[in-house]
Amino acid sequence: MSAGWNTIESDAGVFTYLINSLGVRDVQFEELVSLDADFLRQRSPVYGVIFLFRYPTGDKLHATPLDGTFDHEAAESQFFAAQTIQNACGTQALLSVLLNKVDAIDVGPRLQEFRDFTSAFPADLRGEALSNSELIRDVHNSFARASPFADEAQRLATEDDDVYHFIAYTVMNGKLYELDGLQPAPIAHDSCTPEEFPDKVIPVLERRIERYPAQEIRFNLLAMVRDLRIRAREIGDQDWIYQEEQKRNAWQWENALRRHNFIGFVGEILKGAVRSKLVEGDGKYAEWVKEAKAKTKARFDERQRAKGRTDDDTT
Repeated sequence: MSAGWNTIESDAGVFTYLINSLGVRDVQFEELVSLDADFLRQRSPVYGVIFLFRYPTGDKLHATPLDGTFDHEAAESQFFAAQTIQNACGTQALLSVLLNKVDAIDVGPRLQEFRDFTSAFPADLRGEALSNSELIRDVHNSFARASPFADEAQRLATEDDDVYHFIAYTVMNGKLYELDGLQPAPIAHDSCTPEEFPDKVIPVLERRIERYPAQEIRFNLLAMVRDLRIRAREIGDQDWIYQEEQKRNAWQWENALRRHNFIGFVGEILKGAVRSKLVEGDGKYAEWVKEAKAKTKARFDERQRAKGRTDDDTT
């Protein structure tokens, strides 16, 4: 991997173990498959949500936000960092929630030290400090997918590129805020308490999604909540505890797989399969390749026939 910031997935298991690796205690992420305030409320306390969307590269920054109002005072009094480097926006979004919730979340000594160190900085310097933090960058990169190919080239995105961006929503000082490192300041939406957050944030997200064409479905929403195992233990729900432990085991397995590059492994399997056919002799390898091509063509033809039937049904 490169020495810069690598792309990470918008995944509950990735984000949960990322913040755990940074020293945060008793916090996890839950994926929301629909904009459902009741589902969000059932996971209370909810510290914030992380929203991933396709960023319109052709758009220019507006003097005023399309929804809400800029709060430049909050940019100084709360933790708000400008995004100064590519690929860091996911980690920056979750830190925007964590470092504004130090009264409710144990963020650990390293993140608390980082927050204290940058508390007097303006937003641009906070962003530079975050981008240059070896601790945060190394933990972030440890959850990127392994790849044998390193592309060190940097170029600006064009309107034809699919570029994705993370932002955060949380409650600060009795208001619902949108925290986007590409904006000049936090965006205040409405008065809000932590208890009202599930009901207040959903309409804001709905309005944002409505800006896109109806066929656009490339969104992802993750809620930052208290470790659900704590709630399960409090009410003595053993089935729930078991489900949450199984979820954690699955996350750990998936995160372990992300750290491995399987191209060499697959290559060795293919070489072994070819070698076994060559050992059989008498044109077995050529026959094997011919059979594989025939099966591939049959599957392709079947998909085309199925597609034709579907098209006929919709006309």
